[in-house]
Amino acid sequence: MEILNRPRRLRKNETIRSLIRETKLSIEDFIYPIFVQEGTGIKEEIFSMEGIYRYSVDKVLKEIEEVESLGIKAILLFGIPENKDEFGTEGYTEDGIIQRAVREIKKVFPQMYVITDVCMCEYTSHGHCGILLENGYVDNDKTLEYLGKIALSHARAGADMVAPSDMMDGRIEYIRNCLDENGFETIPIMAYSAKYASSFYGPFRDAADSSPAFGDRKSYQMDPANTDEAIREIELDIMEGADIIMVKPALSYLDIIRRSKDNFNMPLAAYNVSGEYSMLKLAVKEGLLDETAILESLLSIKRAGADIIISYFAKDVAKMLK
Repeated sequence: MEILNRPRRLRKNETIRSLIRETKLSIEDFIYPIFVQEGTGIKEEIFSMEGIYRYSVDKVLKEIEEVESLGIKAILLFGIPENKDEFGTEGYTEDGIIQRAVREIKKVFPQMYVITDVCMCEYTSHGHCGILLENGYVDNDKTLEYLGKIALSHARAGADMVAPSDMMDGRIEYIRNCLDENGFETIPIMAYSAKYASSFYGPFRDAADSSPAFGDRKSYQMDPANTDEAIREIELDIMEGADIIMVKPALSYLDIIRRSKDNFNMPLAAYNVSGEYSMLKLAVKEGLLDETAILESLLSIKRAGADIIISYFAKDVAKMLK
């Protein structure tokens, strides 16, 4: 039976090698997202994202060791605090989960490029991305103050780049000024510029414990049917000082990636989000697809125009490339 199966494995491996040659996917195209949480000795698999875990700070160092050994040069950190309040205080405290994780990672792995998510949804008791008004809507301008605090605290901890994902109007300019005024002029900003109110975020909300306690985020994230607004949002972020622009999600918004690349001569990132990951991972596990479908999907993102791909598949791709 082993002899009979061997040609099939060889053919599949040859297909993988062929896709790698033709697409010219490089592990340097990828940023790997990682979730860190309070506690010690924790490595907890996220039930809706097979192979993706939450780590305590002590355990995340082992994960970074593997990531670095695979040739992945950049990570994107998300934090899950122990305590939450309506102002997201744990997001900007000096000893917050992200701040401690950044310090430890940079101490042990100084060459790893550490990017931090700047948002409030993981830290607020209500799960929304900002400070709420009495009517339940987010106070855009008040939220900017807190986003500035979070970004500055990450820079002080040693982050190499900050990535605001909140979609508040004017936050790139506010964060840029906040960083500059405090001596962090060289810290770049990767802006979630065209972030859609998507159904594909479901598994991430399990991972980051960030589901809204009520309502949704459609008042500040983008309508999936709207393409023109994406271009306006991206243009505003560039004018405000963004160093990298981003489209999120990736696979359902390849047209937005292409249109963004055609309109702006800027480094462009695309976030291959949790739902896209889990969907393909499950299909491969159940034998409905083989793993070359993963490479094909990532190829489509790069072919559409993305210079950078943020993906939970980064480790899988690195192993395929090897």
